[in-house]
Amino acid sequence: MNKLNNDAVNKSSLKIGLFGIGLDTYWPQFEGLKERLEGYLNTVEQKLSDIHPSIVNAGLVDNPDKAFQAGKLFKTEDVDLIFLYVTTYALSSTVLPVVQRAKVPVIILNLAPEAAIDYASFNAMSDRTKMTGEWLSYCSACPVPEIANVFNRVGVKFHQITGMLHDDELCWNEVTEWVQAARVANIMAYNRLGCMGHYYSGMLDIYTDLTQQYAHFGGHIELIEVEELASLRKEVSNEELKDRLKLFNETFDVQSDCPPDEMEKAAITSVALDKLVAKHQLGSMAYYYKGTGNIENEEAISSIILGNSLLTANGIPVAGEYEIKNVQAMKIMDSFGAGGSFTEYYAMDFKDDVILMGHDGPGHIAIAEGKTRVRPLHVYHGKVGKGVSVEMMVKNGPVTLLSVVEKSGGGLMLLVAEGESVSGPILQIGNTNSRYKFSVGARNFVNNWNSYGPAHHCAVGIGHISSKIEKLGKLLNMEVVKVC
Repeated sequence: MNKLNNDAVNKSSLKIGLFGIGLDTYWPQFEGLKERLEGYLNTVEQKLSDIHPSIVNAGLVDNPDKAFQAGKLFKTEDVDLIFLYVTTYALSSTVLPVVQRAKVPVIILNLAPEAAIDYASFNAMSDRTKMTGEWLSYCSACPVPEIANVFNRVGVKFHQITGMLHDDELCWNEVTEWVQAARVANIMAYNRLGCMGHYYSGMLDIYTDLTQQYAHFGGHIELIEVEELASLRKEVSNEELKDRLKLFNETFDVQSDCPPDEMEKAAITSVALDKLVAKHQLGSMAYYYKGTGNIENEEAISSIILGNSLLTANGIPVAGEYEIKNVQAMKIMDSFGAGGSFTEYYAMDFKDDVILMGHDGPGHIAIAEGKTRVRPLHVYHGKVGKGVSVEMMVKNGPVTLLSVVEKSGGGLMLLVAEGESVSGPILQIGNTNSRYKFSVGARNFVNNWNSYGPAHHCAVGIGHISSKIEKLGKLLNMEVVKVC
């Protein structure tokens, strides 16, 4: 298919600011200390560059003048996140100006150069001045309380990572997760969400305030008429139709009883969807259309599932039933590389203590267990039309569920749970569906999850990524609740 998951749609413009801190009074007193600390800072920059290539390094800030210069640099470069590497003791007055104007979250890196000081070698040194210089190269923990105190009092949002510069997998995994969370926040800030059609009448839980979506995630929301998709279908050439049918047969396990005319309708709509997405530079979409007898519109919507499944697998998640909150959750999951398939409760299996979950319409076929089947349906339950649909199970193994929840009284929160996709029988009804097991048990999971008042939809992705979502919530200033 067309490369829709391209730079224009999903590339992060994330920039990370980095600076080290020190005290210029020390440099003439302790020979080699400054150079040693700058070497540590270069190591941090290299490690960060291995995680994300766009690093703005303001160097070692050791006096107020350099602090103002660094702050101006970060503001000019429009950094999304700042890593403050504490190399030794430094005055808080030389730290605050660097971060105060940028107004972005700060991660304090309290990293020791080694696991411990070599006490025997240290105490064997005969020059007490050199001893002090050696100690100062290890005293990164010293100014952190001072910095935290000042940041709290002036309202600078910060988080801490305490560990070692070298050989500390736990520490650098945490750094990586912060960078990944910042990247997702950046993607959401520039994402273009298409809303085509209207709400499913009566589903009160899925209604949302679009301005709240802007307030929490940023981005742009484009309202799109179904007529535009119907019009684009008329422009699809025979060659494009043949190419898309070929792609369908390569991508899906198309069942022999799928009517050729329905497959052709789906192929035409799929090509038209690509054109629609490209025209509006969409990174995600929510849709629903009730239909009132307009044949062209109804045919476009009833043949949309395969095309939307391809889009979802290609980094442009699509949610049915105009579920805007949930397509935001799907976009978050996909931006973390976890997938993010549209899902809801299907049934409970008390015998095996699992919950069956899935949904009609598009699925994230990139996270499917095996090849996704295409089956014909004589009716789309609760919706207008008939045609072909996808049937898939999410890959067996660890999964994470995410819901964007509209809170009582206003505002949004993130609700998350970790579980397992397990093997076993599913409902072969031409829908996405899987079996999920949770550490708290199916009964407790349902009660706990529902108690926070989410909509009946959520996004499911592969892997356990709740720690990343929790960091994203902190960067977006959103409450995150983990059920299990």
